[in-house]
Amino acid sequence: MSVATLDWGVASLPLAGESESGDRCVVAPFDAGALIAVIDALGHGPEAAHAAEVAAKVLEADAREKPGTLFHRCHELMRSTRGAAISAASFDWARGTMTWLGVGNVMGVVVRADSAVNPRVKQMVVHGGVVGYQLRDMQPLVVEVAPGDLLILATDGVRRDFTEILPAALKPQVLADRILREYATLSDDALVLVFHCGDEG
Repeated sequence: MSVATLDWGVASLPLAGESESGDRCVVAPFDAGALIAVIDALGHGPEAAHAAEVAAKVLEADAREKPGTLFHRCHELMRSTRGAAISAASFDWARGTMTWLGVGNVMGVVVRADSAVNPRVKQMVVHGGVVGYQLRDMQPLVVEVAPGDLLILATDGVRRDFTEILPAALKPQVLADRILREYATLSDDALVLVFHCGDEG
């Protein structure tokens, strides 16, 4: 998929027997960068899908805001929902940085394009809590990124050992499809988002 000059891919699968998923992604470009996020609402089915939709609308509407501000805004509006785990990255093209914040169990991995970088595959820190239920003060992490680096976000319906196939010289959509196909647990909603870092414009 492409939004503006962004190159990304998403693959998702609801729990068997469900028509709606509580896992959702947001890819929201703005003039100076883009906000990338994955939401994993607690449970599955329509109530989980509703919670994910509430969070997605906040993130999409205010994508230029800092992740910490967005998480607190989501937290207030999601108090009447099941709540969710959310991981998000705000990219600043001019500075070549990604501001990262994660709450709950949405895994984030950065895969470096430069094979000389060590570690080439870096797992991002996520904090405990549930957006909409329990959210503590957290410090976002600012990470330098280069064109060609990949950010991979995966909900807990995807086994964490997918990192064993990384790095892989695959297009984002192809890689997302492969991770979901080979590593989905099939015991929960599952979603994988692969984002090609760097302003390609």
